[in-house]
Amino acid sequence: MKMIHCADLHLDSKLNTHLTGEKRKERRAEIINSFWRMIQYGENHHVEAILIAGDLFDTSFVSETVIRSVRQMIMDHPHICFYYLRGNHDHAELFPGTEQVPDNLKLFGDSWQYYTQPGQKGSVVIAGAELTYKNQESLFDTLYLHPDGVNIVMLHGQEAEYKGQDKTVRIPLRQLKNKGIDYLALGHIHTYKKGELDARGIWCYPGCLEGRGFDECGEHGFILLDVDEETGICETEFIPFSSRNLYTVQIDVSGCVCTEEAGNLIECMLEETSWDCSHMIKIVLTGKLGPDTEWNPYLLKKRLDDRFYYVKIQDETKIEIDYGNYMDDETLTGEFVRIVSAALEIPEEEKPVMIRYGLQALAGEEMD
Repeated sequence: MKMIHCADLHLDSKLNTHLTGEKRKERRAEIINSFWRMIQYGENHHVEAILIAGDLFDTSFVSETVIRSVRQMIMDHPHICFYYLRGNHDHAELFPGTEQVPDNLKLFGDSWQYYTQPGQKGSVVIAGAELTYKNQESLFDTLYLHPDGVNIVMLHGQEAEYKGQDKTVRIPLRQLKNKGIDYLALGHIHTYKKGELDARGIWCYPGCLEGRGFDECGEHGFILLDVDEETGICETEFIPFSSRNLYTVQIDVSGCVCTEEAGNLIECMLEETSWDCSHMIKIVLTGKLGPDTEWNPYLLKKRLDDRFYYVKIQDETKIEIDYGNYMDDETLTGEFVRIVSAALEIPEEEKPVMIRYGLQALAGEEMD
C-alpha cells in the first residue's frame, strides 16, 4: 500500500520577510500549487492515502479562496483518502459549521482516533491525536494498538524527552516504544529527519513541502511510504518536490581591498554550486576588512539580482584598525582617526564603523 506522508505546508503564509509585490504573490501561489502537484503525484503513482501531519495552514486568517481550493482538491480525488491531523498553526476550519465532510477526508481530535485503511493484501490502522499542552502528559498512555496489525500513528510536535521553556508540545519517543507502531508519521520539524523507534517501527519527519525563509534551506518535499500490509514493513523514500530551494552560504572576504575582489570570490563560489536561476540565495559576508577598503555590498547584490529569483547579501564583516598607523599621520585622515579613537563617549565597538564612514566621506565616496 502506497501512501504520502507530508507536513508543515503552511498554506497562505504571508511571506512578508523577504519578498514584496508580485514575487510574494507568486511564491504564495507556488506553495499552494505544490500541494496540488503532490496530490497529482499521488494519483499518478497509485497512492491510496495522504497523511497530513499538521500545519496544513499557516495562521487562523486563511483566505476563503485558499480554503475552497484545498477542499476542492480533496473532493476531486475521491480515490485517495486524506488523513488530516491539525498542528499548532491550524486554526482555520477546512469544513466549518454544518458543511459536509467528504468521505475521503479523515479528521482527528485531542484523543486517539482510529481509522482502517483497506489495501489489496490487507488493511492498515491509522491512529492519530492532536497534541496540546494539556493532554501531552497523559495522551501516550492511552494509545492502544493491536500488536498483530499493521499500525501507523500520526502526531504533530517536537521530538524531545523533556518539556522545554516554551509551550511547544513535545513527543517523548520513549513513551511510544513497544506500542506496536510500525510507522510514526510526525510533523512540526521543517527538515527531513528519520530514526528507529524500537525493534519494530521507525519514526519520520518529512519536513516542510516548500522552504519559505532562510531558516528552511536546502531540498524539501515529502515521504513516499510503501507499507506491506502482511508484514508491516514500511519502506520510505524522500521525494524532493519544492518548486524552488533556498540556500545560505558564508564567504570570508578578509583581506579584500575593494568590492570587486569580494565579487570575484562570490563568482568562484557560484561556479562550484549547481544553483540555477529559480533558487533564492543568501550570501553572508564575513571576515575583517581595513578601514580604507572600498566597500559597497549593494553593488554585489545588484550584480546577482538578475541571475536568481531572490538574492540577499548579509554583511557581517568587521573593521580591523591598527590605530598606531595613524598616530604620526599629519593628514586630515590621521587627525580624524586620532580624534575618534580618543573619544571616551563613543563605545569601542562603534569606533571602527564610524571611522570607515568618515574615511569614505573624506574620500568623496558614496556611503551605503
